[in-house]
This record gives sequence, structure tokens and C-alpha cells, in this order.
Amino acid sequence: MRPVHYYYIGAGSWFVCHGLQGVLFAWLVTMVLRETPGNVGLAQMAMLAPAMLLMLIGGSVADRFGGKRVAMVSHVLAIVPVLLLITALATGRLDFHSMILYALAMGCALAFVTPARDGLLNHVAEGRVQRTVVKATLIQFTVQACGALLAGLAQVVGPVAILGFQATALAVGALAYSRIHVEVPQRGVPAGAVRDLAASVAEGFRTVWRSPSMRAVAGQNIAMGICFMGSYIVTIPLLVREVYAGDALDLALVQAVNGFGLITTILVMLRGEDVERQGRALLLAHGVGGVFLAAAGLGLGFSTLLACVFLWGACGGVAMSMSRTIMQVEAPEGQRGRVMAFFSFSFMGAGPLGALACGYLVDWIGPGAALILASAIMAGVAIVFGLKSSLWQLGAAAEHGDGVASEGLGT
Repeated sequence: MRPVHYYYIGAGSWFVCHGLQGVLFAWLVTMVLRETPGNVGLAQMAMLAPAMLLMLIGGSVADRFGGKRVAMVSHVLAIVPVLLLITALATGRLDFHSMILYALAMGCALAFVTPARDGLLNHVAEGRVQRTVVKATLIQFTVQACGALLAGLAQVVGPVAILGFQATALAVGALAYSRIHVEVPQRGVPAGAVRDLAASVAEGFRTVWRSPSMRAVAGQNIAMGICFMGSYIVTIPLLVREVYAGDALDLALVQAVNGFGLITTILVMLRGEDVERQGRALLLAHGVGGVFLAAAGLGLGFSTLLACVFLWGACGGVAMSMSRTIMQVEAPEGQRGRVMAFFSFSFMGAGPLGALACGYLVDWIGPGAALILASAIMAGVAIVFGLKSSLWQLGAAAEHGDGVASEGLGT
């Protein structure tokens, strides 16, 4: 098989676990332990906080040691907290503290595997970056939706069996990454590695900040992490519990239809030509997506909730593909791991704030109103960026060009 196929297997193995974990973790905290909205937000914050603290370091580590090696090791280490959670469940010792420890450990793995995987993509894309990004995104959300549906069976087969599958999938991913053979620059560990690592992180930040398009994408990602991610991982599970009296299968259906919305959009994109106005598509997707998420908070019935979440996911398919493509194309060759780490950091780093804020917001005004407020804020942010940034005018990215050479594009 070609390197890109092993890349798809490695990425797919992580995201099937991500979909599975998204449902199982929310179910255990929200419906098994019956934690308060504030604690649900705190638990989800613990899952995302390591990304905020370590993602930039993870990007520099990927540039220094190579994305393949870092992704492979991250997969292997991520198996450990899964096995520990299996032990807690099997011995009847599951509690809120064990869920927090599991979340922190998996968050650390996420902080390193994400920039490593994203930095590796350009090396296996064979010159077709946008098409490879779209295919990788399609695989991501297909297997993520399948993982979510599998986790919906937790009340039938038990959570231990689901976690056993998760550990196996992580091992398969590590094996797939070990089979990728491409030329990826590695710089080893010179003297003064810690100082050089800090300088490397700072250099990546400066590269993103100097590019108007990458800077605007990062700003959009921060808003999306706070408004959309917080809604997805905290507010919607609480809405399912408190408004619809749902269970693990209901949570799985909500997360699965979100994934299927993303998949539908990506399939349409694969059948057509590459999107030229990538910045414009990104902004419109965020604005329209906010409308559908707000409709999900109106309490019009569970079927309507599923439809709204599906349409919200469809908009997300456009937004994620466009933002990743802009960053991949604009990133300089030797800094791609760091730049993609900033891309992930701007989204995942804002996630803990969004999770905590949404938890307390639900406590204050209820899950439905919290969704509507978050959606209104995100739509407003999209309008501001459309008017004030270079994204609306951003033209077709030159996929054969690298990074800062095109940093003035759209200004």
C-alpha cells in the first residue's frame, strides 16, 4: 500500500476511538455518575486542558523527531489510561476522580498525536493537499460516527467491552504508522534542546501571526472552540439528559448524525472541484452552522434535534476542510508540525474554556438557552471576521507553493 493509505488507517484508528470515547465518557459522567452541569464541564475541560498546555510543544516535538514516530508512540501510550479505566470499571471503583485522571491522560496523548498526524499529512499527500485533507476528514468523521454508534451499545454489552475495542484500535493505529516510509526531516536532540524547543514554539507562533490568512483562521478556531466545542461536548449531552431523558444510545445517535452531516458535505466536495474561495466558505459555514445549532436548542422534539445537529455537522464539514487546507498550504515546509500545532491549539486550546463556560451557563439558563446564546456569539464572530479580516477576500490557494511566500494573499 502507498504511505497515504497507512496514514488513513492510522488516523482512522484514532478517530474511531475518539467517537467511541466522546459518547462513553459523556455517558459515564453525565448519566452513570449523574454529575452536575458544572462537573460535566469540568470533566470535559480536563480532557481538553492538556491540549491547551502541551499542543505547541507537541508540534515542535513532531518537527524535531518526525510525525510518524511521535504519532506511533502517542498511540501506544494512550492504551495505558484505557486499561486503567477498564480496571476501575471491573473492580467497581469508578468515580468522578478516576474519570478526571483518565481525561487528563488521554488529553496528553491528544496534544502530541494531533500535530504529529497533521504535520505528516503533507508528506504523504503526493502534491494534492486539499484533496488529501478532504479524504482524511471524510475518513475521520465516518469512523468517528461508527465509533459513536458502537459506544451506544455500552448499556447492552457493557463499557469494558467497548474500552477493550478502543485499546485494540489504538494498537492497530500504531502499527499502521510504523509502516509509513517517507522522507520526513528530523533534527534529533541537540545540546540545549529545551531552549531550542521554546525557540521553536515561538518561531511557529511568529509564522502564524505574520500570515493574515493563518492568523484569521486561528481566531475563528478560538471562537469555534469556545462556542461550538463547548456546546457539543457539554451542552448537548446535558440537553439529552435533562430535556429528552436520554441514555447512551440517544447520545450516540446525536453524535453519529453530527458525523454523518460532516460526511455528507465531504462526499459532495470530493465529487466537485476544489473550493477556490476557501476563506469565504469557512465564514459562511460558521454563520449558517450557528443558525442550525440555535434551532437545536428550541426543544422541538428529539427528531428535530437530530435533524438540526445533522445540518450543523454538514456546515462543520466545510469549515474543517477549508481551515485545514488554508493552514496546510500556507505553512512553510520546515514548520508544518508547529503551524498545524497552532491550528489545533487555537481550537483545542479554547475548548477547555468553552467546556467550563458551557457547564456553568447550563446551570444558569438551561441547556436550550445556552445553545442559542453560543450560536449567536459564533454567528457574530463570523460576521466580524468577514468584515475585518482577509478571509472573505482569500482567493484560491496555490497548492504547489509553501507558507510564508503567500502570506500576503488576500490582504
